[in-house]
Amino acid sequence: MIAQFRSIILTLIVLVSANVSATGNTNDVVRQWQQWPIVGQATLSWLWLDIYSSQLRSPDGKYKLEGDISPHPVALEIRYLRDISSTQLLEATEEQWQKQGFSDEKITTWMPKLTTIFPSVKTGEKLIYVTDGTEGEFVYISNAGEQKVVGTIDDESLNDAFLAIWLSPKTEYQTLRQQLLGMNR
Repeated sequence: MIAQFRSIILTLIVLVSANVSATGNTNDVVRQWQQWPIVGQATLSWLWLDIYSSQLRSPDGKYKLEGDISPHPVALEIRYLRDISSTQLLEATEEQWQKQGFSDEKITTWMPKLTTIFPSVKTGEKLIYVTDGTEGEFVYISNAGEQKVVGTIDDESLNDAFLAIWLSPKTEYQTLRQQLLGMNR
């Protein structure tokens, strides 16, 4: 009787855990990254126009400089300071990858995935990329504070390439990189 009771309890725990994973993932991820200390922050401006403000967070508030762009969990939060269409986000991403020397073959492989993920954003809205170092999730936060996961990345090369736009030594925006990595404290 006790063995049957334990079996039922274990089955219920597994079912409840699976259900929480499937339905509560967004809140778990959002809660987790929002508690991490800020490594650094920066604002991207073009001429006199502010495009977005950004923050990099990690569990210990530090970014470890290594050959791997994302050697540990990080969250890159981008708060848009202007309306930007998903097409503009995709074009800017592709342009940055080309400038960093990623192959056309890789870019062609990655772009369809991001096409299904990137939303158009309004001034004040946020797009956050939270990664464990190999894969990650994009979390969108509307101006009303609604949060939802809009896509996931399970390809480590795409994970690193996306973060490379801001964190790579090859980035076009070196000052922004240094500020995000906390080098200008």
